[in-house]
Order: sequence, then structure tokens, then C-alpha cells
Amino acid sequence: MTAPSNPLRATGALSTQVYNIAHRGARAFAPENTLAAFAKAQGFGCPMFELDVHKSWDGELIVHHDDNLLRCTDVKAKFPRRAPYLLSDFTFDELRRLDAGSWYLAELALPPPRRQPFLQTLSDAEIAEFVSAEDRKQYGSGEIRLPTLRETLELAAAAGMMVNIELKTLPRQYPGLAKEAVELVQAMDLETQVLISSFDHEQLVIVRELSQVIPTGVLTSDRIARPADYLRLLDADAYNPGCYGDYDSLGFNSVTGQLDPHGIAAVRAAGRGVNVWTCNDVDQMCQLITAGVTGLITDFPNRVRDVLAV
Repeated sequence: MTAPSNPLRATGALSTQVYNIAHRGARAFAPENTLAAFAKAQGFGCPMFELDVHKSWDGELIVHHDDNLLRCTDVKAKFPRRAPYLLSDFTFDELRRLDAGSWYLAELALPPPRRQPFLQTLSDAEIAEFVSAEDRKQYGSGEIRLPTLRETLELAAAAGMMVNIELKTLPRQYPGLAKEAVELVQAMDLETQVLISSFDHEQLVIVRELSQVIPTGVLTSDRIARPADYLRLLDADAYNPGCYGDYDSLGFNSVTGQLDPHGIAAVRAAGRGVNVWTCNDVDQMCQLITAGVTGLITDFPNRVRDVLAV
């Protein structure tokens, strides 16, 4: 009997499909890294969404991006004497008390230049089309919570979506994070529906030791010499370089302002994937697709969808 396979695992001949990957869910249109954001990604027809995983004080795998809770919750109001508000200093029960949705509506109420950077290009037309009155009611209800990894994987399984799980080990160095994430994925029989990535590449080695099915992605905001060789060394399946601002490793923000496609071409020639983050600019999307990437990790899956439809 043939063992199940994951379509993102490097086999030497990856599909030419370009995945529309919703970054932290469709976070331009919903509070990031919440079940509401992942459901919104499903509404855009995304085959995959990306999320980040930390550990609570008592060991629960929690979906959240930042080390601290200040930007995307009301932690300072609920726990005023708990600075510096690190997620890992709070128990699961304490984290469940936080409102993880209202901040998003507060951002939308600001003039674009005063919003968080990823929301500054969000247009009034996009808000009108993709953030409904019902959405606003839900986001401002006080009932949006930080989800667990298990809850998020249950949503993905029910929706038939793939999940890019980013392990947030630096600088907190959570003991056993990779092992616990892999064991949860295996227990839920979802090895064929996930990709695990990290900036801490030692975590990818651990994932590979535990599973020959789960694909791994090398996250980087720096240029890597001979990335195809580096992926081969780690038995990793995807090169996930940054493409914007201080995290650009592909040349868009260089003196020439031009994409350097050589690393992408080498990785693709080796039969491995290239998933670029965080791509919100339509012109960059077009250049990256032409260069042969396999995935665009984006806050605006509507824009990727429109580009891919051309």
C-alpha cells in the first residue's frame, strides 16, 4: 500500500501551480491569526493559509505572531501589571480572556498613513467589498479569541485547506515546540495538509527527523548563498524569502530596484518550492510569478487571486 504524500514535499518535479497563501489568514480584512481571519481566507478561495505558533506558560500551542500581546489584544487593559506582556508569561486560561478582534476595527478607523504598515495600502473600495457590517459586528464583539493550533487545524481540515505553520522559536526558545507541533499534526492525521517553516532552521531538522511526509520551509530575510544546496542539506522542501522593506532578500529594495531571480531559478530547477513573503504589491506579484515562484504569501489574497486570473 502506498504511503500518503504531501503535494508540497520535494519530489524533483513540483507542480507549476502558484499557491495563494493567506498571511496570518486574510489579515487585511480580519484580525490576524484568528479563526475569523482563516475563515476569511477560505472565502477568497485560498488553498492555504499561514500562521504562527507560540507556547503559553502552561504549554498550550497558541496561534499568534508577536512575542508580546500588546499589538493585537487588549492585554494591557485586562492585565495592567503584567508588563512586558509576553505571551509565554500567560496561561492558556488567561489568554482566553483577551479580546483579539477589536484592535482591527480601531486600525480601520485611522487615516491610512497612521495605520499599521500592512494596512496602509488597504483601499476604501477593498474595505467596502470585503469587510461587511456583519464582519465588523463580529470583530468588535469582544468574542474573538486567540486560537489554539488544534482549533485552527480543525478549521483547516473541515475546509480542505492546507496550513503553513511557522514555528516562532526565536528569541523565546520554546522547549519542544517542533516536536509538539509535529505530534499534533500526526495525531490529527494532517501530515499531508501542512508545511512547517521557521527562521530557526534547526527546528526544520527536528521536523524532518520526526516526519518524512511533512514538508519544511526555510524562512529567511537574508540572502542565502546557493539556496538550492542549502535546502538539499536540510532536506527542506521550500525556500521562503522575504520581499519587502527591511526584510527584502530578493532585490526589490536594492539600488537597482530589480528582482534577482537567480536563487529562485536554482531552487525551482532542483524541484523545490519558493514561497515569497509578504507580497502585497501587484507589480511584484507579477514579477515573482514570471520568475517561477510556487507561492505568494500575502495579506491581500484578493489581489493575488486577481493576478492569477489574468
